[in-house]
Amino acid sequence: MIFTVFIIGLILGSFLNCLVWRLYKNESIWGRSYCPKCHKQIAWYDNIPVLSFIFLKGKCRHCHKNISWQYPIVELITAILLTLSFYNVFGLPTFYDLAFFNSSYFNLDNLLLIIRDWIFVFTLIVVFIFDFKWQEVPMLLVWPATTLVLILNFFIVSDPSTVIISAVIGLSFFLIQYLLTAKKGIGEGDIWLGLFIGAYFANWQILLVALFLSYIIGSIISIYLLKKNKKLKSKIALGPFLVIGSMLALFFGSNLLNYYLGFLTCC
Repeated sequence: MIFTVFIIGLILGSFLNCLVWRLYKNESIWGRSYCPKCHKQIAWYDNIPVLSFIFLKGKCRHCHKNISWQYPIVELITAILLTLSFYNVFGLPTFYDLAFFNSSYFNLDNLLLIIRDWIFVFTLIVVFIFDFKWQEVPMLLVWPATTLVLILNFFIVSDPSTVIISAVIGLSFFLIQYLLTAKKGIGEGDIWLGLFIGAYFANWQILLVALFLSYIIGSIISIYLLKKNKKLKSKIALGPFLVIGSMLALFFGSNLLNYYLGFLTCC
């Protein structure tokens, strides 16, 4: 089952690469994949995740120009993260679970959780690529993803008010920064991204863990880049750091929060 999920993740990662490019170019997501350099359609056998890149030696079959390493890397990362999130919800299924489609294993609560988590992971990967490459947040994806996550969380969490509280905190945290810096410190897209992350976690404490990790990682990397003669006035996208911090909070947020609270109790 885990292997099947990994394969599904590779396929979704391949689609994700296509989605990123077409969102950027404002093109329809429907239609055959094509080489962005020579615009020739890509045959199905040249569009197999990771394997086609290896067989083609990283070059387009038609124009022989290099294929970006982004494609196999994103496919693998998507597969790994979706598999980890599946394991996070379902664990390792037994033969009985798979053979008899055990209702206690494949229950509605777990199915809603994995759909929500996959939407979250999928959207954040797109945001990472988009903001890293073009310093933009793809709102055409973030807005519907936020709506879906909010709806799912209303069915998942026991107290729906926690979803609203966390979403408002995520939105307000970045809106205040946006206004205090006269719209120069962060972009408008980061405000909506904050709403999306807050709506997902539905727990303001885990949300704070995600934000804390994001800003710590962002500060460390920014200082490193500045030491590498990067101009102080150069823009450094915040989105990728929010993605990394949120991913860490997704898988380790509860444990980190418990360790922190335990540390405070001991002190």
